[in-house]
Amino acid sequence: MEHEVTQKQDLLDKKGHIKEEGWARHPMWDYDRAFIKGGRLRIKEWDYYAIINTEKRYAVTATISDLGYAALFAISYIDFERKAVSQFDALRFFPLGNIGLSASSTEDNQVAWSNSKLRLAFIKKGTQRHLMVACPSLVLPDGSVGLDYDIILTQEPEIESMNIATSWKKQRKAFYLNEKVTCLPAKGKIRRGMESEDLLKGESWGVLDWGRGRWTYQNTWYWASASALLENVPFGLNLGYGFSDRSTASENAIFYNGKIHKIGKVKFVFTEEDIHKTWRIKDEEERLNLIFTPVVDRSSNTNFSVIKSVQHQLFGYFSGTCVLDDGSELAIKEVPGFAEQVYNRW
Repeated sequence: MEHEVTQKQDLLDKKGHIKEEGWARHPMWDYDRAFIKGGRLRIKEWDYYAIINTEKRYAVTATISDLGYAALFAISYIDFERKAVSQFDALRFFPLGNIGLSASSTEDNQVAWSNSKLRLAFIKKGTQRHLMVACPSLVLPDGSVGLDYDIILTQEPEIESMNIATSWKKQRKAFYLNEKVTCLPAKGKIRRGMESEDLLKGESWGVLDWGRGRWTYQNTWYWASASALLENVPFGLNLGYGFSDRSTASENAIFYNGKIHKIGKVKFVFTEEDIHKTWRIKDEEERLNLIFTPVVDRSSNTNFSVIKSVQHQLFGYFSGTCVLDDGSELAIKEVPGFAEQVYNRW
């Protein structure tokens, strides 16, 4: 049985160990860098957003991260129809906690960064998460030049999110604190080249990956996410494994109408030699029977000897069935989302 945490508490004790490992429906752990043991270069902090227009079949992503050795700032534009990706990223070495990422995902905060080619600002105020992104020189899949967007995601307090706090078997001072929020309704404006578009109600949905941790040196993880309307009801998936010891809790869940329907261990079955072929996603309780069909690969390969990262974030479509806690079955067909395989050594 997975352990659900229901009481607010400090994340770490004085030895740098998680006080109570498990999962929660809302953020329950208070994060404080001062309690982390093992060196500042091992601390990883990130805010990642992905917004998918489920009607017009495109996505945008934005990342602000402090990974100890380096800070990464990145954006991407994913065109499902053209099966193409445009992305831009920038690095700043040895930020060591000075980027300004918040210690809390629930409190009002803002973080921003810019250089001559890229501008990013994430502002949380009340129930709104305001994303302002601009990259004037980015060449998009349709040949137009320049991307900027001003998007507001709404996160109502009663909506449940997937929260997890776990550590590593070989090093219990290494930990992973994470909140995944799916089905965030998006409104705002996006400009591609000279063309400006207003996001219509119900067509675009965001996901937040808010993470803080002290990692071990080498890891491979898998993560899949989707958000959409299913017969006018918000529906989402958050599935993942491979990162930290998940014997206490996994981050696997179906989201339906603002509530979590918890799933146990899952497995992504795909062809290692060609990850662009169809994936199958199953769980031990047979509540998931999903096919993921990749369309486009947002990939990157960074290798600085000591630091290496190989990432494949595949955007595509989920089809199949999901069973809720009450036994009712949901049939989904070509719900846009993504599934990823990531290897990091840093």
